[in-house]
Amino acid sequence: MIRSRLFSSFLFIVLLIPILSNAQADKADLPVKKSNWYDNISLRGYMQVRYNRLLETNEDLKCEQCDKSWGKNGGFFIRRMRLIFYGQISKQVYFYVQSDFASSASSTGLHFGQLRDAYVDVGLDKKNEFRFRLGQTKVPFGFDNLQSSQIRLPLDRSDAMNGAVFNERDHGVFFYWAPSKRRELFSSLVKEGLKGSGDYGVFAFGAYNGQTANKPELNGIPHFAGRISYPFQIKSQIMEFGVQAYTGKFQLATDQLSTGVLAAPDLNYTDRRFAASAVLFPKPLGIQAEVTVGQGPEFNTASDSIETKNLSGGYIIISYKLGLKDQVLIPFARYQYYDGAKKHETDARSYTVSEMEFGLEWQPFKTFELVAMYTISDRRFEDFAKQTNRQTGSLLRLQAQVNF
Repeated sequence: MIRSRLFSSFLFIVLLIPILSNAQADKADLPVKKSNWYDNISLRGYMQVRYNRLLETNEDLKCEQCDKSWGKNGGFFIRRMRLIFYGQISKQVYFYVQSDFASSASSTGLHFGQLRDAYVDVGLDKKNEFRFRLGQTKVPFGFDNLQSSQIRLPLDRSDAMNGAVFNERDHGVFFYWAPSKRRELFSSLVKEGLKGSGDYGVFAFGAYNGQTANKPELNGIPHFAGRISYPFQIKSQIMEFGVQAYTGKFQLATDQLSTGVLAAPDLNYTDRRFAASAVLFPKPLGIQAEVTVGQGPEFNTASDSIETKNLSGGYIIISYKLGLKDQVLIPFARYQYYDGAKKHETDARSYTVSEMEFGLEWQPFKTFELVAMYTISDRRFEDFAKQTNRQTGSLLRLQAQVNF
């Protein structure tokens, strides 16, 4: 009986061996799926819808660079509709393309598609600690400018910092360096909802056209920008300090000049700034502050001319991050001041801005946000057509944002 069972078991194993062998052979014959560069491409984006007319006290109070739906004739407004394609297509090559389908081609034409970013990062080492960025990209000047509008607490960037580069971007080539640990920290500040700026290196330096994004170069003289910014952690708190500067010659476009305005014969003006940044990330208290000084073209109402003049300004934001189960509440306040010009606006429009804002960001879930912000503003903005134009007032601004 025992011998019969042993013989049966032996016979079963003998018959099973060729079956298993054939199965392994068939598996070995299966084609290995080849990894293609496009397998690493991802898509994400966000959309912002605003309404700025609640509790409005002055319809002539506006901010052209901030939000074109401020003031008279403003209504429901799609501020941004972004689609972003990006991917690490090889170990040392990364690409990023961002388009916006809420651009304004004119005062009467809205929601045109326009390129925001189109660049390639090329790593010089296996860890990509040293890299070059080529294409249209953000100029490394100012934490406020580098921080994505998808992340920022106030609905608009500060006048003092954002006046440096319209749409924050230009065509150029930049060198970035940051150790791997610092790059990981830059990334975590965004992923963990701590309102980081993203990874623009500990050290950055580069050259760019100087006419701002989606504008042709006019004078063939590049701008140069440099930045040093270092994030570090002390126990549970994270801080970042930075300094940055740029210099170049900005050429006014002929179509931005009013008839009768006096300007330099070649329309070229000194354009340079220095800024310092300090950030305490919200864990839970947050403080963000920047100051800037410099020189640039500015309209002078006394002489109806555009002259190179000094500029200065800055802002401070205080916030507090509250976690309520899966929801996030962040009350915040910002004060900003600016005395200078915006070189890309009509006649290099002259500004003096003093503004206080109180806001609340509510994130019921990661894919949706609501922001309510009450703005108390005192703005002087003057060009050839508006020689004496100081507007004061207040308004309640609302924004709904969808992330995908």
